[in-house]
Amino acid sequence: MPAAPALQIEGLTVRYGGTLAVDALDLRIAAGETVALLGANGAGKSSTLNAALGLFRPTAGRVLLHGRAPAEAIRAGGVGAMLQHGGLPSETRVGEVLALVRRRHAEPWPLDDLVATAGIDGLLDRRVDALSGGQRQRVLLALALAGAPPLLLLDEPTAAMDVEARRAFWTTMRALARRGHTVVFATHHLEEADAVADRVVVVSAGRVVADGTAASIRSRVSGRTIRFGCSGPREGLAGLPGVTGVGGDDEVVELATADAEATLRALLAGPRPLPDLEVRGATLEEAFLHLIDRTGAHR
Repeated sequence: MPAAPALQIEGLTVRYGGTLAVDALDLRIAAGETVALLGANGAGKSSTLNAALGLFRPTAGRVLLHGRAPAEAIRAGGVGAMLQHGGLPSETRVGEVLALVRRRHAEPWPLDDLVATAGIDGLLDRRVDALSGGQRQRVLLALALAGAPPLLLLDEPTAAMDVEARRAFWTTMRALARRGHTVVFATHHLEEADAVADRVVVVSAGRVVADGTAASIRSRVSGRTIRFGCSGPREGLAGLPGVTGVGGDDEVVELATADAEATLRALLAGPRPLPDLEVRGATLEEAFLHLIDRTGAHR
């Protein structure tokens, strides 16, 4: 008998009064996957994660975590979560909060390994209200991992982190994935999704509009961009074969083209120098914007 998915969502519908936040959404995530949820503000990402955690009763549909209802899965220690607006009790020390959470689990993550994995060395004696934004996120991660859950649900987990802290956080996530944990995270940092996720799910107006690898989603945007250094005149570039748009800045030209080969041949045959010539396909950000523009996701 095949193993149950780590997360299975069927026909999930969420309404807040007259607002439809999630619209009959279906999603199936296998154990061991690292999945990024992308979407504009109001697309339904947080509502989907909150429903998966059983924080409210959805209007319709069902959610199963490793084959269990959310409340049952959470009681069994099968799920760890970092919410977008997660809080910590004030006037306490990090070690006290961590000990309290670990005690509620039958088989908590060994303390020394948990502290090292979450990157909170030196913080156990620190007062919660003296933590920086990045340190708070690392402590919240430690609390999410306290029960060694096979499934992690993370909502904008690096929102308060600087670049170095974000890099360290995703190093930790990759290590957890190698240990077999399933990681599902919502983010506005598309470069994180591109670099970290095995799979990217784009949500628009409460529905899944794209689901696949980052490369497969980038491939949905046709055309290429040709980029090269140019600080001089730019006459004639818009008329080159295949060119559909001319952009860039004072030092760099970016040509959008529907036929990169024809555009390159024309450029190479001309007198113009082409320093730092580069040809690339769409970025994940460009593909994401294309998808949400097409589906009218700005709500």
